[in-house]
Amino acid sequence: MKLKKIAKVLLSCVLVGALFTACGGGDKPGNNFSYTECKVGILTHLNSTEESMGEILTNIEEETGAKKRVYKPKFFDSLKLMQLGIESGNIEEIGLYKCVAEYLIANNDKFEIVKRDALDKIEYNFHFAVRKDDEQLKNDFDKVLNEMKADGTLDKFLNDYVTNVDKGQTPPKVEIPKVEGAQTIKVGITGDLPPLDLILADNTPAGFNTAILAEIAKRSGKNIELVQIETGARAAALNSKLIDVIFWVVVPLSDKISADIDTPEGLKLTAPYFKDNLATIKLKK
Repeated sequence: MKLKKIAKVLLSCVLVGALFTACGGGDKPGNNFSYTECKVGILTHLNSTEESMGEILTNIEEETGAKKRVYKPKFFDSLKLMQLGIESGNIEEIGLYKCVAEYLIANNDKFEIVKRDALDKIEYNFHFAVRKDDEQLKNDFDKVLNEMKADGTLDKFLNDYVTNVDKGQTPPKVEIPKVEGAQTIKVGITGDLPPLDLILADNTPAGFNTAILAEIAKRSGKNIELVQIETGARAAALNSKLIDVIFWVVVPLSDKISADIDTPEGLKLTAPYFKDNLATIKLKK
């Protein structure tokens, strides 16, 4: 499959992400971390600020009786940049969706899980997103997603691509079918969130979300074209019509976090297709 890449789209708003990094204990030579202040690495969400995200995380831990930490978020537009951030000492820990954390640890023995009781309980639903006025496209995606839930296909994909796969191996490649003359839907992906959203080194799509898109193409009779974009460019790319669908937008399932933290005005979400918790990792000492 030929993938089309677009340059980073300039955003007019401050962007936040939903992948968190938390602090380690004690001051260390060569960095600016303290026991109570935590640098927070975040994969960009689309409807918040660094300051508001820091307040949310700090308040969640305070309300659950955890030892007080003041979170200072730092945003990242890709998982690779987050890894560079921790390896260079700019951040001490990385918070990820659980399945991504497990994948990273299985493929890199320098990482380990950190227990963060308050944050680990946070769950997110994953959705596709379309422009608010594109009701028919949303309905088309919802129809296929609901069919896949009803006939067990969605559960099978979850088992085959996330739950029961060898996390030390590259996620399975996926071939998206093409129909001559059919409508083409451009779907913006980062290609950098295995085993969910992934483009392999040979430019081949792989993983769970891509399997869902291939099934949507098959059942709807539409062609799906993948367009690689940075995490922070998702909404701008959609609203400027460079893409028609955002691969994933998350909705927190917590009364302590606003449901629209990743959903700015102008977006409409499909039915959810996946749910996962947060997990925190750090470099082994």
